[in-house]
Amino acid sequence: MAPSDSTVIFRICGSLEFSCWLENSNVSQSQRSLSTTFNDLRAKVREESFVFHVCNSPVFIWPNQDCQATAGNVTANTPCGDLQKHIEVEDWSGGGKKKRKDKKHVLTVINLTLMAEVTVPGEESCPAPYLSTEKKRHPLSMILPMDCVISTAAEESVVTVCERLIGALCCQLSDMERVVTQHMKGTAIPVPQPLHFMLPEPNGLVSVVYPANVSENQLESYRKELHKKYNLSEDRPYFRRANAYHFPDQPYKDGYLRNPHEHLNHPNLEGANLYLVQGVYSYHHYMQDRVDDNGWGCAYRSLQTICSWVQQQGYVERTVPTHKEIQQALVDVGDKPAAFVGSRQWIGSIEVQAVLDQLLNVTSKIMFVSQGSELATKGRELANHFETEGTPVMIGGGVLAHTILGVAWSESSGEIRYLILDPHYTGGEDIQTITEKGWCGWKGPDFWDQQAYYNLCLPQRPKTI
Repeated sequence: MAPSDSTVIFRICGSLEFSCWLENSNVSQSQRSLSTTFNDLRAKVREESFVFHVCNSPVFIWPNQDCQATAGNVTANTPCGDLQKHIEVEDWSGGGKKKRKDKKHVLTVINLTLMAEVTVPGEESCPAPYLSTEKKRHPLSMILPMDCVISTAAEESVVTVCERLIGALCCQLSDMERVVTQHMKGTAIPVPQPLHFMLPEPNGLVSVVYPANVSENQLESYRKELHKKYNLSEDRPYFRRANAYHFPDQPYKDGYLRNPHEHLNHPNLEGANLYLVQGVYSYHHYMQDRVDDNGWGCAYRSLQTICSWVQQQGYVERTVPTHKEIQQALVDVGDKPAAFVGSRQWIGSIEVQAVLDQLLNVTSKIMFVSQGSELATKGRELANHFETEGTPVMIGGGVLAHTILGVAWSESSGEIRYLILDPHYTGGEDIQTITEKGWCGWKGPDFWDQQAYYNLCLPQRPKTI
């Protein structure tokens, strides 16, 4: 189900203990042992002792006991959307805790935790690895990281949601069994890694299990199977780990803001269509990363925003390049002398194009505009770029560089507005300041210097799965 305003996402996380014995010299016997252990876990998930805890609330639900709950007004027939009433969140305005209030048009996610500890009973139970003198058998114990999601309508009953969650947990265990069996080497098996991906409609949010520490290249054939299963084209990645869905209110560890433009209202332009960047990017601007580049680093920051887009769509696994790495890349391609590294010299659109090619193997087109007044006539070209490629655009003119994230353009009237991400911002990662003060905002044609020339670097989306 694709999320809508009335959709509730239930996400259940926790861990299950996995213990078994593997035969050192008998692969088929080891696989049977693994299969038996996974069967036991699927049976445990359906036992009456299994409990779901609604996070940040006093509500505990026994899904296999007719959905008995600790809250008296929660029954099997309660609409699942009503569980939000019991959830408390931190009130950062100083009022302690308050009842949850979901923002309009923000995906509603209700988090649950597994409250059952599952082990394998009997003499063959192995609670922890140990040094054994037994040469024929190898003890295996690990923690399976369970992470399941389902999408449902808010009016659906709690009992239906619980039945679907139990089914999702069992399906995920089956997926983990497949991953472990396919990628085991002798008695060494990979830890299954559950991830979620938001696909184009009508697919919505789907879950996939990958073997941890197995490279993206080794998983290409499986990704092709997934593209075929969900009827997706094979010219862009949907199932690389970097494309995993990031749930609302879950902070990014690196501290950068993602997609600040999503907090803006669209411009009121009669007859205009929106053409926007596709996917996730980080906002890079002056004074970040303990680098004082105020006055000279705007193009570097715009380039970093583009690189973050390439990285976060799963096209590359390398980190966003630093100023010095950008400068070294330009030296390596023969564009700059060795003394350029460590300097405070500006770069422009042509250098951005060269670095993207050198470091990320991303090609770009360059659009030349002899004076800023001509940008108002480039609506069709920019609309086509965001519709087909969907990458952020770097624009440089005079001594300034900006990032264009989209356009609102009317084909009939020719009117246009530009969605600008400004790298000249020097403050902290405050989304309210950034949007209200126009550091990320919609600008008219008069935003550009009407007499200055501009070069636009339009990165081309790599065609890969």
